[in-house]
Amino acid sequence: MSVQAYFSRVAEVLPRIPTEPVEQIVAALRQARADGRRIFMFGNGGSSANASHIVNDMLKSTIGAGRPRMKMLCLSDNVPTLTAYANDVSYDMIFAEPLRSLAERGDVAFALSGSGNSPNVLRAMEAAAELGLVRIGLTGRDGGKLKELCDICVIVPHDSMQMIEDAHLVILHAVFLAMCE
Repeated sequence: MSVQAYFSRVAEVLPRIPTEPVEQIVAALRQARADGRRIFMFGNGGSSANASHIVNDMLKSTIGAGRPRMKMLCLSDNVPTLTAYANDVSYDMIFAEPLRSLAERGDVAFALSGSGNSPNVLRAMEAAAELGLVRIGLTGRDGGKLKELCDICVIVPHDSMQMIEDAHLVILHAVFLAMCE
């Protein structure tokens, strides 16, 4: 595929993303910030990189006079904890178990999964439900199993993982800019 063709395909995907659930994410994150709640983000591979990226942006650049600071953590950033759980328990539990240790009722679990079917992401969202967390997901394709485990879910209507991950970062940056207001 040519560079221009890829750019054109990405440009076609973005207008097809529903904006209502993105606005709901902004509202949920604003409420979490106002209530002093923690937001736990996680994903695998490119989704992990997107989660880490947006946590960095949120922590550093949403600071403003008269507004509480964001309390965000990217669960995929702690490599020693990830590898300990993967080795000693199960790779499927690398996000669920730290979430069980760190989260409290009312916090937010924010999952990124292009397929919506990553077992470790699904186990974390199941744990989030048990803990009474607000559950947010970004996924692609048909939403996979993740869509059923979320209170708010944005599904990027495309089959290409690259397009999905690009769209997720656009969504995350839109949320970030809204949080800066």
